[in-house]
Amino acid sequence: MKITDLKCAIIASSPVIRITTDEGITGWSQIETPKPYVKPQVLQLKDWIVGQDPRDVERVMRRIRVRGGFKPFGSAVSAIEHALWDIAGKAANAPAYRLLGGKVRDQVRTYRTLYQAEVPGGAEHTPEGYKRWAEYGKSLKGEFTLFKLPSAYHSSMVRDFPDFFYGEVQHDAPFPYPHKGTMTKEGFDHLVACITSARETLGKGYNTAVDAGPGFMPLDALRLAKAVEHLHLLWIEDTVTGDYSPYVNPDVYKDVTHHTTTPIHTGEQIYLRQHYKQLIESHAVNVIGPDPCDVGGLAEIKWVAEHADLHGIAIAPHGTANGILGLAALIQVCATMPDNLIAFEYPARFEPFWYDITEGFEGMPVKGGLIDVPDRPGLGVNLIAKEAKKYLEEGDENFFD
Repeated sequence: MKITDLKCAIIASSPVIRITTDEGITGWSQIETPKPYVKPQVLQLKDWIVGQDPRDVERVMRRIRVRGGFKPFGSAVSAIEHALWDIAGKAANAPAYRLLGGKVRDQVRTYRTLYQAEVPGGAEHTPEGYKRWAEYGKSLKGEFTLFKLPSAYHSSMVRDFPDFFYGEVQHDAPFPYPHKGTMTKEGFDHLVACITSARETLGKGYNTAVDAGPGFMPLDALRLAKAVEHLHLLWIEDTVTGDYSPYVNPDVYKDVTHHTTTPIHTGEQIYLRQHYKQLIESHAVNVIGPDPCDVGGLAEIKWVAEHADLHGIAIAPHGTANGILGLAALIQVCATMPDNLIAFEYPARFEPFWYDITEGFEGMPVKGGLIDVPDRPGLGVNLIAKEAKKYLEEGDENFFD
């Protein structure tokens, strides 16, 4: 079997990858919605994979792995790897999880990142707003029991609360998380009050993580972690570095992690296992959160999960922000992970029409916060060309040819 073509189209701002073969088997994958600009990066890898046997996933990946980097520049390489596993599974008439070593669980647990803007009427960054956030979360379809709360530097709280930190508030910065600096006492107290309100409103049977940065100075990160120890949070994420940071800083994280019982988390921006090595082996964090579509692929994230397990560190994979193809990949690889898996982030913010343009899921697959692991070949989801064509952007009309 040989790869004959690699194409990439934009559907609802999300790059979708299609790899075709000379035996008529097609592999699909997807990159998260905020990254339509990586389409050229995907296409420039075409010449490096055409003519290769897609079932030899590692051999193909060794040809292109060097062309990736920290988020967002590992997504093109990672998505191609997902599509290769899709083809390999279909060729073997087996789900991808079986080729990755076999599943260790029949259901995978997922958590829901709930953005304040999703709450009907909004949920401002106040204790009362965070209470409404929690109440709405408990009403969501899927009966999620685990949530992630965007807050502090990972939210508009930085702009909405006067003098939240000792720094300049930016409203039109060209990068995702521009704010960083020492927090004021008033800002710190307000943040703790908001998190406490959300956690106490969730109550028994629920828990939440807090997505807090990047942007914290290490001392403030430690102060926050210690101030909320009694809340038994799942974790505090990306305080010092994190989403879109082109570095890790494990030594700085260690200064926080080793002095609190609140779990400290980072890792969604990291590309390749080698950049997790020091983070894991120095016990710089308690939880890692690689994204399979940024870290280098499904085999890569499984390797990282197993290495973390050897060192007593939990894993909660970051989720592709939009689309069913990303969800399918997460389910397959999480089915194979060791017992250090907490849950993966559910890619909830995708348009309902994704269920119409794909085959594989009959609507929302989450029940009681869990998803049954499907036994369909490959990643278990295919695009329906006739329906998907309706959503292609101008210039992508030949995507299904």
